[in-house]
Amino acid sequence: MLSFRYHQHRHRGVALASLRVFVSSTCYDLSIIRGQLRQFIENLGHEPVMSDYNDALYDPREHTHTSCIDEVAGADAVVVIIGSRFGGRSVPSALYKVDLEALAAVSKSNDLLKAKDNISITQLEVLKAVERSVPVFAFVDERVMHDHATYERNKGKPIADQIEYSSIEKPETAKYIFEFINFLRHRVTNNGITNFNKLQDIEDALKKQWSGLLQKLHFEQRAKQQEGRRIDALTEQFEDLKAAILAAVGGSKNEKEVARGVVRFRKLVDLVRAFELPDYSFLFGPAIPWGEFLKRVDVVDFTRFPAVDDERGMRRPLVRWLRADGTFYEVERMFDPADMSSEWDAFMRIDEESRAVIYDALNEMRTMPMRRFVRHIPLTPAEADERTRQRVMPEFEPAT
Repeated sequence: MLSFRYHQHRHRGVALASLRVFVSSTCYDLSIIRGQLRQFIENLGHEPVMSDYNDALYDPREHTHTSCIDEVAGADAVVVIIGSRFGGRSVPSALYKVDLEALAAVSKSNDLLKAKDNISITQLEVLKAVERSVPVFAFVDERVMHDHATYERNKGKPIADQIEYSSIEKPETAKYIFEFINFLRHRVTNNGITNFNKLQDIEDALKKQWSGLLQKLHFEQRAKQQEGRRIDALTEQFEDLKAAILAAVGGSKNEKEVARGVVRFRKLVDLVRAFELPDYSFLFGPAIPWGEFLKRVDVVDFTRFPAVDDERGMRRPLVRWLRADGTFYEVERMFDPADMSSEWDAFMRIDEESRAVIYDALNEMRTMPMRRFVRHIPLTPAEADERTRQRVMPEFEPAT
């Protein structure tokens, strides 16, 4: 049974449900902190859910432990405070509400789950939150955390059960408190634990965490909106591309071949256009080999070059297309010479009319500046490398 009660306040005439924050801890020893934390949560405009203030709906047909577990399932966040006391052991009906076997996969430390008869109601409330993926904000008394370190150092040793910890009220419960901490801190996600010495430590941590989550939510929402706009833009471009292809191939003899060519040879045409030649009629004249195109752009060889940072700080892998005059072109690695040679041969096997239609269609659609793909460097490779070296490692005057 879930509780469907929620606190409402009004903003510009609209009823808004406030954040339901379940506070889980032992009550007797932490009553002062719980009372102050309740006021803190209310001052932030949220709704605290605390068993000692009758915020939980106690079903007369159920044990109070079971009712508390049901309340956790309907919370938006859980704040757990771990102090010196273990609290009451969970009743079987409450344990039945939590899938302990499934929880074994969410933490690397599961000794707590193996001793289910020694799980307190506070611990079970948190386990229910973990099961339901409710965010958990865990706080541990500094003295308890200090003794926890001692427990970890001696765990598994013969003397481990003989050690008494000053921070733990009942020595026989120390192991179960410390293993609960282990379960939380070794979770795969949401495994943060904050030590506290006074209430202000808890309040400061919650303010920062909740403020940070709100900021992250806004950022993710903006990113989602931007992604939506990009998808819309791509959809529009796709529709334009489809319309352009249909318009381009409408009057051609080989409509299917032309349509496939427009899709396949976009990269090849981008590369050719990037050289900004005065005349491109050779593309749809008699077939010529790849080597003839290279002669037209004065390229005699190729060398691969390590990736460089562009103006945005992105790593760009390049190929140097070496010219006969000793200078070279920097060409994006996506225009691999071997791949482009194969694409060129395939393009030239198409009839002249279809090649002309493919080129015209792509020339109309591709409006971006092509020179970003191909850049002429009026230096020899050695001169360019030397300039790069000087930028990275500037020369210093010799010491006198």
